Amino acid sequence: MRSSTRRWLIAAAVLVVVGIAACGVAMAKSNWDINELSTVKYETNTVNIGGDFRSIRIVSDTEDIKFVPAEDGKCKVVFLEREDEKHSAEVQNGTLVVTKTNSSKWYDRVFSFSTRSPSITVYLPKSEYAVLDIKEDTGDITIPKNFEFESIDISVSTGDVSCNASVNELLRIKASTGDINIERATAGDIDLTASTGRVNIKSVVCSGDIKVVVSTGKSFLTDVSCRSLESVGDTGDITLNHVIVQKILIERTTGDVSFEKCDAAELSIRTDTGDVSGSLLSEKIFITKSNTGKIDVPETVTGGKCEITTDTGDIKIVIQ
Repeated sequence: MRSSTRRWLIAAAVLVVVGIAACGVAMAKSNWDINELSTVKYETNTVNIGGDFRSIRIVSDTEDIKFVPAEDGKCKVVFLEREDEKHSAEVQNGTLVVTKTNSSKWYDRVFSFSTRSPSITVYLPKSEYAVLDIKEDTGDITIPKNFEFESIDISVSTGDVSCNASVNELLRIKASTGDINIERATAGDIDLTASTGRVNIKSVVCSGDIKVVVSTGKSFLTDVSCRSLESVGDTGDITLNHVIVQKILIERTTGDVSFEKCDAAELSIRTDTGDVSGSLLSEKIFITKSNTGKIDVPETVTGGKCEITTDTGDIKIVIQ
């Protein structure tokens, strides 16, 4: 090994040791509390809401958002926010509007370190409201089962959305890399869009239609009933367990489609390299086609139409 290379390696090793030692000293001074190392200062601010409202609109950046029943019957919004980023909450024309009033510069965030996440907690005195409209960037959103809305429209980039509330009309959620979870809820129509995030729908009764659009994310539907189910996607798998609907339409490129104890009056499944497999609860008239994949379906001649088309994917269906 050349002497110059050896010197550089020794210098690098020394710098690593010095860095570790410096971190150890800093942690020791903070009593090994990593929160003490944060360069960002947070404060908690509460806004008491006096006016009456039926709808809620929130526009936020990196804050986690959650809704909580107000035990004292009074509405308030609690912000855990950076000292250099402030929010406002007020009633405007019957709508509770929550927005960020000022934001720090992008370079302030680049050169800052924090172990905490800003948050917005909305304490609601009633259980029923009209419209819930949320526009979010990277924060998580949680809506518990305690509430009922006429409609919900949520758009988020990298945050997760968990909704257990009931929706009389349309429940629409659009996420990029975040997960979408709908559980123990009722809805009129459901429209979900996710890119790389997972979509999970469990114990849901929908009087209208459910539409799930994904890119590479996986989808799971368990104990679901609705008028029709439509799902299109690229490489994301979709798994249906005890899904009872009138019509099922599923399209995938390389994603697999699997059923367990599902049923519909009419099914149309199309994939490229994805496999289609599982069990149905009643006989069907099967119309199947696969260029290079294997096909194994019951030779039944009664029931609704079940059309399955793949390119290289296998097809295997049984009647439970």
